[in-house]
Amino acid sequence: MSKLPHVGTTIFAVMSALANECGAINLSQGFPNFDPPQALRDLVTKYMNQGMNQYAPMPGVPALRDALAAKIQGLYGLPVDPQTEITVTAGGTQALFTAIAALVMPGDEVILIEPAYDSYGPSVEVQGGKPVSYELRAPDYRVDWEELAKLITPRTRMLIVNTPHNPTGKAFTREDLLALERLAEQHDLLVLSDEVYEHLIYDGRTHESVFRYPKLFQRSLVVFSFGKTFHGTGWKMGYCVAPPALMREFRKVHQFNVFSVNTPMQYALAEFLQYPEEYLQLPAFYQRKRDFFLEAIAGTGLRPIPCEGTYFQLVDYSGVSDLPDFEFCQWLTREIGVAAIPVSSFYVHKRDEKVIRFCFAKTEDVLAQAGEKLRSF
Repeated sequence: MSKLPHVGTTIFAVMSALANECGAINLSQGFPNFDPPQALRDLVTKYMNQGMNQYAPMPGVPALRDALAAKIQGLYGLPVDPQTEITVTAGGTQALFTAIAALVMPGDEVILIEPAYDSYGPSVEVQGGKPVSYELRAPDYRVDWEELAKLITPRTRMLIVNTPHNPTGKAFTREDLLALERLAEQHDLLVLSDEVYEHLIYDGRTHESVFRYPKLFQRSLVVFSFGKTFHGTGWKMGYCVAPPALMREFRKVHQFNVFSVNTPMQYALAEFLQYPEEYLQLPAFYQRKRDFFLEAIAGTGLRPIPCEGTYFQLVDYSGVSDLPDFEFCQWLTREIGVAAIPVSSFYVHKRDEKVIRFCFAKTEDVLAQAGEKLRSF
């Protein structure tokens, strides 16, 4: 008997394997093809050589939690206690799973805003909870909070939100956060806020974090990823921030499913965070890549959907093909030599609006080569 009878190999693994098989440019899976900053890598080596190679404290190295508290205060104006409100995790996905495992009980309902990161639903199901889908629609992918509220029942325990949003590239506005705050208070909901792309936001927008809304934060767990911020997804380093009562429950699970995470990397990140220009320049850094990719695919017949954040670009391909999105991605990989992700895979009911996702976290030579191939059909 399986707890997840309908779960198979993820679409990311499927498309990456097909890209490897075909020798295609892989713009499907969401990872950079460049390394973390040299200074950060040197700091990891430094702390390894200084003997910081044994277990870290369960909540995380104090110096790193202190640095994160200072970062949150500086960026969002919210004072958080590094001792009781921050836990360092083995990546964002572990933090999300742990938050759900700690607070979702059998029979609880959890509202997911789809298209959604594919770990949310299975993480709820394995705890005996019930995922409830609210579907966004192309091309605007905006939440109608009144419509979403109709999904709330007496069994609704949690609402999972993600901003900037993977895969759509949309970012919540102040009005979205205020609506979320009202809804959570009115129905006594917990909020799990996935903000791993907090620094990847474009065109002068401000990241509307839960941290900017203190009443909302009091019922929220907020998740972040060092991998997204410092181009090291394979390091699997993240953190969760929550008020003390919620963090106590989070740590009860964290101590048994991970206990603690990579020690020398924690010390390295604590020191590297003393240079905020490294993450404050990210909006401009990735906006240039977004704009370069958009120029590279101009004239292809693929219609870009505006990307406000993340390192993903959606395109509507309905003007060039009638194929379902998964079949189109397979064809694109095999025949054109560029791999993408079908957006239907982010919906439980496989909503297909002929939209696919490219990752532009690549060097310009790769993006240019991909654009040349995409212009060939």
